[in-house]
Amino acid sequence: MQTYILLTHLLDEENGTSFTISQKERLVADNIRTFMPEVTWIANYVTLGPWDYIDIFEAPDMPAALKVSSLVRYYGAAHTEVWPAMEWDSFDKTLSDLTHLMDNNKENKGKFL
Repeated sequence: MQTYILLTHLLDEENGTSFTISQKERLVADNIRTFMPEVTWIANYVTLGPWDYIDIFEAPDMPAALKVSSLVRYYGAAHTEVWPAMEWDSFDKTLSDLTHLMDNNKENKGKFL
């Protein structure tokens, strides 16, 4: 499963009382569970800044993440961005693998493949 960060900004005309926002959150969450049962929610946060919410979830692939984003846009009346994310340990291993590959291929440095 791939990890994704979902940034959500409520549309100004849709901002209402906390009760309305809570209802929309339940509607969004229910529809994601219904239409995307393979998605696992990791965390969600309310933020102070240009984004109202930051959610972290796992999905099998980019099309599934796009569907999650689309459901939030449709049912939550919001603007969203989705960023793929990698845990630090995986990133560190990727860099190590790349360094090893580059060190073993020094004779080709600067040459076009």
